[in-house]
Amino acid sequence: MPYSEPTTPPELPAQLVEQLDNCDVETLRAAGSYAEALAEYREREARLRDAEEGNAEGVDERPEDLPNDVPTKATLTVKEINDNQYYYWQWRDGEKIKSKYKGPVSQSE
Repeated sequence: MPYSEPTTPPELPAQLVEQLDNCDVETLRAAGSYAEALAEYREREARLRDAEEGNAEGVDERPEDLPNDVPTKATLTVKEINDNQYYYWQWRDGEKIKSKYKGPVSQSE
């Protein structure tokens, strides 16, 4: 199967596409990693904010696997460390975001 240039997503601004087209492979990979991490961060922030405001569905229900020292408003997030993925409970405590390790992400997930 021959390789072909990827189709530009219509959501990307033309100026960004032009800048990406001028990048080398290493810079493109770094930009992709950064964009993925930034998207995950913003999604997590939105979930934490919704939980604080009581907008998240099921916020009042305490998951069975939630440790006693972790508040109900905590959300489960995945962090990648040294090419391995791990689950962490995260929640906002005032201006700080706190985390508690849950365990590794299994290969089947």
